[in-house]
Amino acid sequence: MKKPAIFLSLLLMFSSCENLLEENPKAVAIENFYNTAEELETAVNAIYVPLRSVRAEQICILDAHTDWGYGRGSRAQYNDFAGLNTTNINTAGGRWRSFYLGIRNANLVIAHAPAATSISPEDLAQNIAEAKFLRAWAYFDLVRNWGGVPLRTEENLEETDVERSSAEAVYELILADLAEAEAGLPDEPKHVGRPSKVVAKTLLADVYLTLGRYEEARDKADEVIQSGKFALVPVSSFEDFQQDIFGPEIVTSTEEVFYMKFSREQGQGNYILWILNHPSTGLYNYGGAYAHYSDASNPFFIEWDDNDIRKQLWDQIDFGISPTTLVSKKYVDQKAVSNDGSGNDLPIYRYAEVLLLFAEAESRVSGGPTPAAVEALNKVHRRAYGYDPESASPVDFNIADYNAETFIELVLQERAYEFQFEGKRWLDLKRTGKAAEMISKYKGLSIAEAHYLWPIPIDELNFNNAMDPATDQNPGY
Repeated sequence: MKKPAIFLSLLLMFSSCENLLEENPKAVAIENFYNTAEELETAVNAIYVPLRSVRAEQICILDAHTDWGYGRGSRAQYNDFAGLNTTNINTAGGRWRSFYLGIRNANLVIAHAPAATSISPEDLAQNIAEAKFLRAWAYFDLVRNWGGVPLRTEENLEETDVERSSAEAVYELILADLAEAEAGLPDEPKHVGRPSKVVAKTLLADVYLTLGRYEEARDKADEVIQSGKFALVPVSSFEDFQQDIFGPEIVTSTEEVFYMKFSREQGQGNYILWILNHPSTGLYNYGGAYAHYSDASNPFFIEWDDNDIRKQLWDQIDFGISPTTLVSKKYVDQKAVSNDGSGNDLPIYRYAEVLLLFAEAESRVSGGPTPAAVEALNKVHRRAYGYDPESASPVDFNIADYNAETFIELVLQERAYEFQFEGKRWLDLKRTGKAAEMISKYKGLSIAEAHYLWPIPIDELNFNNAMDPATDQNPGY
């Protein structure tokens, strides 16, 4: 029970602070916060609460949009790639509100922290940098899934009516925030689960890759690699993946770059286990809703090498849809205390992703695979087969077998296998322009224009008078 002892008091503080900020943010800012390092840290903690609460749902919805993923019940509608129906429009609106609540809490810190009277310049800079990192991360989710959005910052904190900005303007803010975060965050995180300079560099690498700024993406990823702070966790079985990389008892690991932290306490645990697990497996003591799944008859799964240990993180279970239905067993906890009380942390960035970000960006900059790019990819691939990530293996890819195009395809496929139920694949398919090709290949479906972006919520359009429902809504809604 190491994790609850370390995190529970901090998580409870998150929740209580979030309630205060939500009910009366101005009074709290003036009277109670922003004077000492402890008070400012408490205000920063409140930024995490809505971003933690939305993460499991966001991951599952994104992975239902993929070439390998499916949703059950009301979530099955994600699989037709025709846009969202009324039910799923409403749930998308809930995720939008969570992101903006985190952004609002970040804006409060950024706006009011400089007036603190009893705090060192170093503590002040670090807390503002953390708030800007979290604001950038929230906007990165928003812009990739909704396109251009209203830019709410510390400068328009009191304004209700904020026009929709372009996606380009949103990315400008993200990059500005991350530049300040990289400069102001500490070399080592203050607590496990908080960002440091290398975390800001990792998010920057991802943003640059998304924008097609490949040299900058490569350089930031390489800075993380060269820091020597991380290493892949070795495995020899799927149980090692379950317990040593994603397990409920882990406080941190050599692979953790930035994770959302959870503990076995009701209301403070990870909800994704209940969403994914099936009661028949016994891998999760609260049964599970098995709301998201895959299928062994999908060519994606058929083409996947059976010797890849990651493929074993699926159980074939017939729960009424098909005898070939697959249910994930990536996240397991047999000692959870409630449906939302599992101890597994949720990875946002793992070292495996840093390596694959570098491999892709390095190859794109160089016009084809280089030894450094191939070695970065091979480290992740070796580990997937139980080999030492740092030593040559029988499953290594050979640089001579690939050109610029086929090597990028290889990296994207490795990402597809490595990051299932981490919310990466759909965003990869969109940013590389491969979504239509892969959804057609593996699911035999066409993607409607409306499915590429989620709709701007109706309440945003109704109550934000700077937005016009006729022109500011996304296509197809």
